[in-house]
Amino acid sequence: MNFDFSNRRRFVLSGVGAAALATLPHLPAQAQAAQGNRVFRVGHQKGFLSLLKGRGTLEQRLAPLGVKISWTEFTAGPVQLEALNVGSIDFGDVGEAPPIFAQAAGAPLAYVAATVPRPATEAVLVPQGSAIKSVADLKGKKVAYNKGSNVHYFLVKLLEKNGLKYDDVQSVFLPPADARAAFEKGAVDAWVIWDPFLAAAEVGLNARILADAKGVVNNRAYYFSTLDYAAKNADVIKIVIEEINKLDQWGSANRDALAAEFAPLWGLPKPVVDRSVARQVYGTGPITKAILQEQQVIADTFFNLRLIPKKINVLEAAVNAS
Repeated sequence: MNFDFSNRRRFVLSGVGAAALATLPHLPAQAQAAQGNRVFRVGHQKGFLSLLKGRGTLEQRLAPLGVKISWTEFTAGPVQLEALNVGSIDFGDVGEAPPIFAQAAGAPLAYVAATVPRPATEAVLVPQGSAIKSVADLKGKKVAYNKGSNVHYFLVKLLEKNGLKYDDVQSVFLPPADARAAFEKGAVDAWVIWDPFLAAAEVGLNARILADAKGVVNNRAYYFSTLDYAAKNADVIKIVIEEINKLDQWGSANRDALAAEFAPLWGLPKPVVDRSVARQVYGTGPITKAILQEQQVIADTFFNLRLIPKKINVLEAAVNAS
């Protein structure tokens, strides 16, 4: 999913997340503070922040600071970032690509934390009996993937590493559900996708991994706030990242239990989730300049592909990066 730069209002009012945005309070954080309330408004997808909400540990940590939490669930990272842009949330989680589009669209984005690299959780899939045996064999083939996503960047770098140009393949831009249908029908030759869709295709379609992102890209996830909120509420941001990392460490040590929690949350059979969780690497830490440089390379790549309208400086979306 991508931002529509020509009409962001249409983006907000259409598609997934419109109802959530319509019901969100639009009172800016600084106005809340002026009224004596300190509210931390968290947007989350079906992931670690959802588990953190269920445990209630963040509420316990923030209560002594007089901070109350409101939670709003979203179906995609871009919608979360649009909510951030219109002043409806203060914090959220997202993959590599959406923050690039958000910053290019002028959102007051601040990167506040990043996961460790997770390259095994995205890959190029081909049918089990496909004659495609190497990345070089993708030349001239139809490859499905989500335009402007983390896997879009992965594909560009994978082709480059294997001596191919981006236009050596026939790109078929499809969201995950449509891409799976096209892959299953044989309408495309390969599919570039991330977990848990990746695991679901391996288990349900007997798809074969041609190449994953190991040695190609890092595929981190990010936690974000606004520049203003992060600067004025460093204590809150510090605590929430600590609690996320605690949950990360628990998940790493208790993968079966973690999969059991994710299965109903994602609406997937546990064997699928087991496969996804097994190859995940867990850990969340502060933003560094080196991490932001990774994002800068992605931003420059997307600019060169004309996916964003202008060059951006990712360092402008950071608060105290070391």
